[in-house]
Amino acid sequence: MECISVFDMLKIGIGPSSSHTLGPWRAAERWIQELKDKNRFYKVEKIRVDLFGSLSLTGKGHATDYAIMLGLSGADPERIPVESIDTIIDSVKNQNLLSFNKEKSMVFNPKTDIVFNRKFLPFHANGMTFNALINGRNYKSTYYSIGGGFVVQEERKISKANKIIFYCTFPYPTEKGIDMLKYCHQLNLPISGVVLENEKSIRDELSIDFELKRIWNTMLECMYVGCHTEGNLPGGLNVRRRAYDMHKNLIGNYKYQNPEDWLQTIRKTEVKFRQILKWVSCFALAVNEVNASLGRVVTAPTNGSAGVIPAVLMYYMVIENHEADFEHVKKFLLVAGEIGSIFKKGATISAAMGGCQAEIGVSSAMAAAALCELLGGTPEQVIVAAEIAMEHHLGLTCDPIGGLVQIPCIERNSMGAIKAINAAELAIDTDPNNVKVPLDKVVNTMWETAKDMNNKYKETSEGGLAIGVNLTDC
Repeated sequence: MECISVFDMLKIGIGPSSSHTLGPWRAAERWIQELKDKNRFYKVEKIRVDLFGSLSLTGKGHATDYAIMLGLSGADPERIPVESIDTIIDSVKNQNLLSFNKEKSMVFNPKTDIVFNRKFLPFHANGMTFNALINGRNYKSTYYSIGGGFVVQEERKISKANKIIFYCTFPYPTEKGIDMLKYCHQLNLPISGVVLENEKSIRDELSIDFELKRIWNTMLECMYVGCHTEGNLPGGLNVRRRAYDMHKNLIGNYKYQNPEDWLQTIRKTEVKFRQILKWVSCFALAVNEVNASLGRVVTAPTNGSAGVIPAVLMYYMVIENHEADFEHVKKFLLVAGEIGSIFKKGATISAAMGGCQAEIGVSSAMAAAALCELLGGTPEQVIVAAEIAMEHHLGLTCDPIGGLVQIPCIERNSMGAIKAINAAELAIDTDPNNVKVPLDKVVNTMWETAKDMNNKYKETSEGGLAIGVNLTDC
């Protein structure tokens, strides 16, 4: 059984894509470590990186080439100053020189040394091969970005079976929703409580709290930045940022100094009924506009769906419960992470494998379940909330225009957040004994739908809106 921590599902990184940006970035880091472990790093004379499948087809729009250069340069996606990204990239492009892991300078021409191959590798749609020339011989390693920033390396014994082998050390390992409900009854704990016990088996609670606060602070800052940045998004589509104008109309003349002060200010405003949906949409749009501009976000479970969970959590804090504190944030993130892991184990969180149902659908299910617990839902109702949210995202395709995580991706986060809130409310009023479709059945159905979906609707920009809309019209 796969053992997935909340901190595997909720990662801090740079946009616009967890599979196309964060994954390749982490793969480059892992390759460097592999070279060092084999005493080859300082012997490398030349580097070439081959991108395959979806990484190749939409890699330009997702800044995959940037991620490769940043990873090879030794930059950390969690801590790199966002404003320094362009400086590093421009330096490599203009000089055709790479500071390999900040340790040695190497000739590197991004135009010829990052190769976009249209063909797909058999193991996963997001494949990449790192090549190192050493003493006239080529040493290569293949990695796969499998969604949400997760990276695995090709191994002959498992690639043939098209699966990955994991070993779980959690005291209460879960693969399905029914497993989690069993532990809730056994331990007399809510879902967040069981998840916390699992996390405590690999790190102390102080560390858990520290990391969860860091994740929440990143989400809050991301929403704040998105709500206070105007102009057009990069990439050529000339998409105007909408969160800025929406937020300006909603916040009025209130004054504040920082993200935390901003949160408390919103709590003080008199939110009218119609404005609730606007606030939720504003929060979601803000995050994904930051994501689309290579800003720092939290994969939840991916970058493309990063706005849903922060938006729903903010909804709870500014609409439902003005007294909510870190303990509420903690429970929300623990539940969200667990639900996301169930989908990853039973299906996929990669749009290149399952379409947008694997991103917005999963994030909506995660947020719905987390909100349901905070609203007082039983473990059974929490599971129902996740099921309802995903049920109404089944079959959602991934068809970004121009390969950019902008249209329709940004708006879809808003829709996913609204659906999550609706799903949580429906679950609270639902008797779980009367539910006809369990979560585990929906997870399985999602995976079957993913396998049946035509590849042109799986983050390839070869179908749907991606070809149905003329770029000149944008």
